[in-house]
Amino acid sequence: MNADSRIDILLLGSGGREHAIAKKLSESPRCGTLYVAPGNGGTLEVGENVALDAEDPAAVADFARETGCGLVVIGPEAPLVVGVADAVREVGIPCFGPGAAGAQLEGSKRFSKELMARAGIPTASYGSFTDEESALAYVREQGAPVVVKADGLAAGKGVVVALTLDEALRAVHECFDGAFGSAGSTVVIEEMLTGPECTLLAFTDGKTVRPMATSQDHKRALEGDLGPNTGGMGVYSPVPIVTDEEHAEMCRILDETIAEAQREGIDFRGCLYGGFMLTPAGPKVIEYNARFGDPETEVLMPRLESDLVEVMLACAEQRLDEIELKWRDEWAVSVVLTSAGYPGSYEKGKAISGIDDAAAMEGVTVYHAGTAVNEDGEVVTSGGRVLDVTALGDTFEAARELAYAACDKIEFEGKTLRRDIGLRALRGRSAWEA
Repeated sequence: MNADSRIDILLLGSGGREHAIAKKLSESPRCGTLYVAPGNGGTLEVGENVALDAEDPAAVADFARETGCGLVVIGPEAPLVVGVADAVREVGIPCFGPGAAGAQLEGSKRFSKELMARAGIPTASYGSFTDEESALAYVREQGAPVVVKADGLAAGKGVVVALTLDEALRAVHECFDGAFGSAGSTVVIEEMLTGPECTLLAFTDGKTVRPMATSQDHKRALEGDLGPNTGGMGVYSPVPIVTDEEHAEMCRILDETIAEAQREGIDFRGCLYGGFMLTPAGPKVIEYNARFGDPETEVLMPRLESDLVEVMLACAEQRLDEIELKWRDEWAVSVVLTSAGYPGSYEKGKAISGIDDAAAMEGVTVYHAGTAVNEDGEVVTSGGRVLDVTALGDTFEAARELAYAACDKIEFEGKTLRRDIGLRALRGRSAWEA
């Protein structure tokens, strides 16, 4: 294949992350037909949505082979954990995303903690348990606060920061009582680290690691970082409170993580997500993900100047050492518009207006997350997180103001959002020390 030839691409997923990736891929001169499975109302604008079971390795590999795709990109975690990337590579197609072995860094919190221990990577002390009584005894011994985590995939919601002993005991019981299905059959209980959180993602081909820009998500549903954890209510990039020393240490940790994976025979090609706590003793890993974060992707893609197709192919073909990433200098802020009731139950099918008006604002991109197009051709809500409204600005304040001005142009019944995305960081490091 000619190094400059166009290739057809299959992207798996349906969220805001996938719309952001799809849009960036479509901007590359290397991108031919872009298939998105299953996609959403926004991916329809840049690619062709296809009905395909993204968690069926054989079906994905067959589709990619039959359509002549030159690259498969896996967005969500579930297809990675079941081995879709392995199946795609077995039929000779480059794939961006780790195989099942590498995906265990996200698929099993116990696995990732054990790998960190072997590599000497700084993280919270912990215990892991497969029976409720032992876990409850450990919680009583440790006291509160602690963090209780379902071991497996729980859509970003299997983590409870328990500030009291009663909360911790209840969280353990919920895991073993089936609140998170099989994901809660093993429970990891960690010490609660203190400090600001920071995310650092990296492209990797299993040998070379190329860190992306820092970002900071807002997980809690309500303003003031209150309420239940969600998949993410807003995010900004870069993170102004991170020191040069902290950034260097986070990069070192990601390098060492991939080096340890390589030593253990794990082929990790794709995106490694490092979730860090900036503790008084330095950055410590809270969690890994084996793919792009959501909504972090929605601020990273607008800031990335490099050709995403070229970068992902380099990862898939293990020649990332040839690539140097280029980033725009602007700040990026993204605010998530959600359905009323999220992260609990919510209604679907609400007509959305104003998306085009918001997207027409200079520096604004509206990414679809939980949307669909109904039989009348209207864009309607179809998920809890509905839209990610992202704005670029020369300053943090300008990006924030533009993002919220764009949010105000969009309407749908039950529209909910946090109005304080980024406010804490504007106050500086002391905002986390109170």
